[in-house]
Amino acid sequence: MKIDLVHFRAASLVGVLLAAISLAGCATPEARIQRSPELFAGLTASDQQTIKEGRAALGFTPEMVKLALGDPDRITTKTDAAGVSEVWRYTTYESDAGLYLYRGYYHRYYSYGDPFFPYYMNYSSRRDRDYLKVTFTGGRVSAIEEER
Repeated sequence: MKIDLVHFRAASLVGVLLAAISLAGCATPEARIQRSPELFAGLTASDQQTIKEGRAALGFTPEMVKLALGDPDRITTKTDAAGVSEVWRYTTYESDAGLYLYRGYYHRYYSYGDPFFPYYMNYSSRRDRDYLKVTFTGGRVSAIEEER
């Protein structure tokens, strides 16, 4: 009976580790490129390098931005004198003291219980802040705002 319990615990640990590795693999530009190799192959060498570095650039399509940065945390619409544009927001959560609690799947800071325990959601004094905004006009990136 004791041997079965040891094997069960070992198998459970291996399962959890494999799940964590597979979830983490989805969070990098390399993993997203592997899921869309035909899109990536059709890009210029310069655009490919920018995407590999996890950055977006002016003129990128939404698909290219997703390859580089992943899905946005929020999408908003901006209307001004120039017209209507779509803004993708990448958000971080922090404490009042400025400690990062969460920064998107690709940019996140890991803690005990990740990826299953959303510790940043139960933090009593958390505040959210957009650290990156990508604006699309006519289906192309027209502006990038990045916090320094």
